Amino acid sequence: MIASLAYTFMFLFFGVMSVRFLLPRHRPLNRLWLGLSLGLLEEMWLPAIGAFLFSFDVEAHVFAAGVVFILTILCWFLRDRRMPAEWDEKETALLRQLLVIGLPLTILGIWLQYTHVMRVAADGSWHVGQSTYGDLPMHLSFITGLVGKKFPADYPFYPGNRLSYPFLMDSLSSTFYLLGCSLQAATILPASLMMALCYMGVLVLARDMTSGKKTALLAAALFFLNGGLGFLYDFDLAGSGVWTADPDAPFLTRVGQTVSDWFSTVSQRVEFILTGYYKTPTNQPDPNNLRWSNVICDMMVPQRTLLGGWCMVIPCFYLLNSELRARMRDPENHNRGLVLLGTWAGALPLIHTHSFLALGLASFGAMCYDLIHGDPKAMVVRKPRGRILLRYLAYAAIAAVLAVPQLVLFTFAQTFQEGSRSFLTLQFNWVNNPGGYGMRDLYLWFYIKNIGLPFLALIAALFEKNPRNRRIFCMALPIILAAEFVRFQPNEYDNNKLLYLAWLLCCMIIADWGSRLWKKLEGFGGRRFLAAIVAVVTFLSAGLTIWRECVSDYTAFGQPAVEAGEYVKENTPEDAVFITGTQHLNPVLSIAGRTIVCGPDLWLYWHGFDTAERNEELAEFYGDPESYPEIPEKYGAEYVYVSSYERQDYDVDEEGLAKIGEKVFENREASIYRLTREKAE
Repeated sequence: MIASLAYTFMFLFFGVMSVRFLLPRHRPLNRLWLGLSLGLLEEMWLPAIGAFLFSFDVEAHVFAAGVVFILTILCWFLRDRRMPAEWDEKETALLRQLLVIGLPLTILGIWLQYTHVMRVAADGSWHVGQSTYGDLPMHLSFITGLVGKKFPADYPFYPGNRLSYPFLMDSLSSTFYLLGCSLQAATILPASLMMALCYMGVLVLARDMTSGKKTALLAAALFFLNGGLGFLYDFDLAGSGVWTADPDAPFLTRVGQTVSDWFSTVSQRVEFILTGYYKTPTNQPDPNNLRWSNVICDMMVPQRTLLGGWCMVIPCFYLLNSELRARMRDPENHNRGLVLLGTWAGALPLIHTHSFLALGLASFGAMCYDLIHGDPKAMVVRKPRGRILLRYLAYAAIAAVLAVPQLVLFTFAQTFQEGSRSFLTLQFNWVNNPGGYGMRDLYLWFYIKNIGLPFLALIAALFEKNPRNRRIFCMALPIILAAEFVRFQPNEYDNNKLLYLAWLLCCMIIADWGSRLWKKLEGFGGRRFLAAIVAVVTFLSAGLTIWRECVSDYTAFGQPAVEAGEYVKENTPEDAVFITGTQHLNPVLSIAGRTIVCGPDLWLYWHGFDTAERNEELAEFYGDPESYPEIPEKYGAEYVYVSSYERQDYDVDEEGLAKIGEKVFENREASIYRLTREKAE
């Protein structure tokens, strides 16, 4: 672990120094945040570039260390020679805000990472949380499976097909894993650091985009503690009867007679939220059409690529706002910030494609506004329209040169591959119009009940003639329109990865408007009481959701399954291919990092693959392995894994497997057979 931490610290240090050289006039905490984020960006990309030249091993990481040193020296030669901005009262105020909200959220994030990322119990079993039960094993398969591979690599659970899913967030964890961290630590450490940088980044961005002294706190709270009015569905009948949590029912069932014990009834409902599977006020697709999931619990913790994307796109939003305004704050910048923004944006597609798309749409909106209106609130020099357009085109050109190869060779290659389903489809109103067959709720009511009072506040704020906020909304609007009219991949729910970034920008507008409203209500006797009511209505759903996630606990791998996975990792070649079932909790894939013939549709379906042929082949082979020797030969499989999942899903002929292979491992959960050509012949 020490080697991995030292390696990461080196990148973080070089990142901070590079930003210090290039952007010294930015505020100290801004530079620190940008530098740490840049260091992680370089640590994701440079070893991956090395893996295209060598393999993802120590050699690639030595190469990356040399390159980051050269890049930092280059930044020194290109440095801005002015004195760096000094610490002042505004920095002290932001530091207090980081301690008030950033630190508690970081502690919460670390706790959720610890409890949700294969926490090892006393009996040796590996545990997860509610939100990581489905997708975490996929990310673990990338983390363990990329080590030693030459890029571009194949899907570890669908060999023969290039891994086009944005993988750099997981390859960052592969770096930690390769350099001595346990699988759990390799997954938790970079994710926790990125969560901390996201919290810090939103506060920095809010300070830059809003005008009030405490608006940054409000903007961060609105974004990270998002909820809505879903709690009304859980408590609207509280006190009218006794309710019980039926695990087979989607909601509480009333039994018995009406009672007067209101507290007991409410406590039962809270218990139901805390113990049910996805019964929180922010995530009840059926029957209540609640889809505005809390970003911490259901996005940042389980969706690692999204976390990496947000950690990298928030600095781009900051640079877009500070470096490309129609009136520059710093006319002597010599375009260093613009070049850094273009380079940063161009690195996004293989980190998180949705973040790249959102940034492109936001940049287009900002350009349109700047060409038409400029930025009357900014200081110093107003640029002519021709120069404004030239700067935006230069930024776009730099980003395109870096991004197009990623999009063509990975993103588009998967989108248009043979046998894949269409990724781009016209569909109005996101998940409120499932499959395009009709809206479940009235258009505005869907967003009011899902987002809550902040949605109404946003509408009210847009009536104000505030040029800065209108520019911010012009950045958010193209993202909203794209997400509302186009489904970008088979899972329509995933458009929220765009909508949340638009909402991040909108939170700046709402916080600014709320601050002005608070001042206008000065002298109103019920101002604090009204604020308390608004806070409860705004944040109660998020609070219940976070509470639920903090206590959630599910077993992913029992001790025998962990033992089987560890055996495979220690006793089979790194490039070995296994025939297994398609269960998503697969120790061969996630713990050992070995390739399997076909993974679960839970992942592959949403990546656009049709797995029917391979599923049929697996059923044929498990049912009669002696009659289908060509199936393992077709995929180069050398081992067969048989566990409780395979025995449940297939009519497994283990006597036949014993005839064509040698049983090399067995415990009460699983058996492993090594296929031998001699027996097969």
